[in-house]
Amino acid sequence: MHIAEKGEGPVVLLLHGFPELWYSWRHQILALSAAGYRAIAPDLRGFGDTDAPPDVSSYTMLHVVGDLVALIHTLGQEKEPGRAEAEFARIPTAMVMKKFLTYHDPSPVMVPKENGFAASPDKEITLPSWLSEEDINYFASKFDRNWELTAPWTGTLIKVPVKFIVGNQDLMYNVPGVKDYIHKGGFKKDVPFLEDVVVIEGAGHFINQEKPQEITDHIYEFIQKF
Repeated sequence: MHIAEKGEGPVVLLLHGFPELWYSWRHQILALSAAGYRAIAPDLRGFGDTDAPPDVSSYTMLHVVGDLVALIHTLGQEKEPGRAEAEFARIPTAMVMKKFLTYHDPSPVMVPKENGFAASPDKEITLPSWLSEEDINYFASKFDRNWELTAPWTGTLIKVPVKFIVGNQDLMYNVPGVKDYIHKGGFKKDVPFLEDVVVIEGAGHFINQEKPQEITDHIYEFIQKF
């Protein structure tokens, strides 16, 4: 497992999602380490410079959680073939990354029937101020497929303190029913120790990169309690 780490003190484990890497937390690593924490951000199984087992059965959530448990112990602290992959394979990885990382439309993703994700591949994508071509190229150079099976957690309550932060332009936040679930009791029922829900105005899904200082401040405020 490849990890990026900086600082001394209590460990803060920063975990990326799809289609990201440790690099997504680059801003928080610097800020949290300067604030007296040991910030650690791994490339999860199958991503970046972490090993990628060839068998798709090695990418269940149980495997990923096992990796993280082993990582925590080491620190001294107590492939999915299908239509989507075929579509992604038709256009350069950097273009896929640009589309995901700059997506800012709260309406559902629409994939053109004829050419799928490859429709208008040469259309210019203007990068926002928080994302550079160098950032895109790093993601593109390290990206690999991953597959996670979440079924074992169906119905399981999350019984740890939680602070939930989301951008108001995040695609998933705007899926019908999600806002009601988050704000009208459903989320609190499944996550009984939910302490706070923060909605960042004008932000999309990749808020730790898009609003680095604001997100770092929220993380720091939360972890100081422990």
